[in-house]
Amino acid sequence: MPSQEELFDAVDALLEGEPRLPSPAERARLREAAGVTQARLAAALKSTPQTVKNWENGRSKPRPPRLQAYLRLLDGWAERYPAPAASATAPVPVPAPVPEAFTGPVEQPAEPTGHATGTIAAAPEPVVKAAKPSATSRRPATEAAPQRPTDPRFPHGPLVVLDGDGTAFGVDGIVLDCPATTVAQLVEWTLKESGLGAPRLNRNGKDSDPLIALTAAAAVKLGLPERLEGHEQRRSLCLEDDHPVVKQLAKAKWKLTKRGFGPWARIYRPAKAGQRQCVQFAMLSWDALDARSWPGVAGMEPADIARVLGTYASRVITPRGSTATSGLELMTALRPPTRAVKNDTTGQWESAYNPGSLGTEPMDPAPPEAPPEHPAAQGWTGGFLDEEAFQWVRDPQLLSDEECLLPYAVGLDLNTAFLAASARLVVGLSAPDHFHAPKFNKKIPGSWLVDLSGIELDPRLPSPFTPSGQRPTGPAWYQTHTLAYAQELGHEVTPIEAFLRRETGAYLDPWHDRLKAAYADTLADLGVTPDLDDRQFLSAMEHHKQVDPGMAAVLAAIKATVKGGIGKLRERPQGRHYRDGERWPALERPTWRPDIRAAVISKARVNMHRKMANTAKATGQYPLGVLSDCVVYASPGPSPLDFLPYTTSGKPLPGAFRLGTTPGLAKVEGVQEMAWAVDLMEKGHNPARHIKGGDAVTDEGE
Repeated sequence: MPSQEELFDAVDALLEGEPRLPSPAERARLREAAGVTQARLAAALKSTPQTVKNWENGRSKPRPPRLQAYLRLLDGWAERYPAPAASATAPVPVPAPVPEAFTGPVEQPAEPTGHATGTIAAAPEPVVKAAKPSATSRRPATEAAPQRPTDPRFPHGPLVVLDGDGTAFGVDGIVLDCPATTVAQLVEWTLKESGLGAPRLNRNGKDSDPLIALTAAAAVKLGLPERLEGHEQRRSLCLEDDHPVVKQLAKAKWKLTKRGFGPWARIYRPAKAGQRQCVQFAMLSWDALDARSWPGVAGMEPADIARVLGTYASRVITPRGSTATSGLELMTALRPPTRAVKNDTTGQWESAYNPGSLGTEPMDPAPPEAPPEHPAAQGWTGGFLDEEAFQWVRDPQLLSDEECLLPYAVGLDLNTAFLAASARLVVGLSAPDHFHAPKFNKKIPGSWLVDLSGIELDPRLPSPFTPSGQRPTGPAWYQTHTLAYAQELGHEVTPIEAFLRRETGAYLDPWHDRLKAAYADTLADLGVTPDLDDRQFLSAMEHHKQVDPGMAAVLAAIKATVKGGIGKLRERPQGRHYRDGERWPALERPTWRPDIRAAVISKARVNMHRKMANTAKATGQYPLGVLSDCVVYASPGPSPLDFLPYTTSGKPLPGAFRLGTTPGLAKVEGVQEMAWAVDLMEKGHNPARHIKGGDAVTDEGE
């Protein structure tokens, strides 16, 4: 344990020109403004970055002697950078707008270091007319509206659900009267009178645009069709350019994005003086809320839909499209590509690269990282990266008589396995560089050509090196985590060539932290809390969806956000008319990064294999089949407690499968008779796909 004097010396070094803050949120804001990373602060206090992160999230606080050292640091920052006085007469400093050349037509500049947040003037006093019957009257009597902190610029929360009679149902039971009779009037009302929106998730980012979800009755009232029919894919459905509503918006000088007016429509005008003019629409009767991601929500009352969407907005992000799109947008919202910096020569604020982000320019992958249809892959004959989730079933000839005689097959599902894999995951931030015969380094993210075909493993386990679980047949491309696991198993790794990235960072860390907290908070709303023992956890999980269907829908949406967001990093081309070698729209995003997706899936697959290997080592039990994050075991009883390994003290065996609420821990996926599983395996089918009684879905969001 370092002495207090040593810590004071380290803090004094940090106080050379840095800002200050008392509350957890303010601490984090000023630390970032000072350019002090959590890692640097942790090093000064002889602690860890995760501990500092917990202090700034309010999850824990330092103990002596670190407590006194931390307080001394905050006091020093307070003297140099006092917080702006909370006076009604004191003006809030507002930086000059960042030039459009840096921000695009609807961007908003980040505030300069050391000033209060709020680069946008406060919204006009919202017009709240006499409320119609309260939204709470449409809720079950047992439901209480959650209380959320209110931003004075957005007093009515992030969104409303508009019904046909002009009633706009918001979060926390808020009900507004909307007088708009056209879509153009609705946009004007939303921006000028509604008081809707949400503050930015990062000081260098932008506030969330208000969301208006329209019921079928509201759509008809505004001149829109009740349903949007067509033979195209749902995502490409939109109104024709000559539709009266589209022409009405154009006449009022409102613009639509390239997606047009479809299930998710964004209507905007170019920003003025850094102030956004943009409204997001969700057409409920046009299937904006996919039933797979938002189960049961389409049939709810408007007030309950507002509660579901509002909870998701407060815990994740205001929806901006599908859950996959929202998952991708959340990455950018938490790691904005640019920040405002002051030009020492001109004294003007300018836009600059935000360290740790993916920047503003798209980046082509290395040829083996690209899908075969990508322009970078045309003419490439050196093979492709195949880092996908497990889809493996054990050869039924390798089943023992003892296994076949067990009565049950029990499926375990890992909670948000991709989210667990994204924690503290170092990924590349720069373009790939090509190397021949490099020495393998598990700390460098990239793609490596290696021959692992000589490694022989127990055939009762899948090979960790291929998605099929079959042994590699020759040299192949692997992501860093897969090869690091080969080393962990005691095998030599000798790369033939590699595409590696020099600049690296834990890009997904804030994304992981926010979604992990959202997942835990929503499970807790459903009565599943971390303090439950394993039996109580299993009991709570049996009925959690019935506790509150609205929160169960939020939980499903959070899980879909994780899986879909990772999948969007490698979004494939859409449409029948696409030809190999052509670019497609997703490639123009800085967040089109198949190498990051490969890193997440590689780590998730390795994590799954490690748990299976540790379980086999401790108990002699081997899986019957694996599908992505679901694994099936033969069991003497219908509960995982009948076969999971525990220590003599009754605690779960470290390194093996454990039950619990945290991402990466397990819950029950389904239970069937063992004879059923054996029959499927003999027919070449995977019991992990059918253990719930239907087909499991391995949707990576592409």
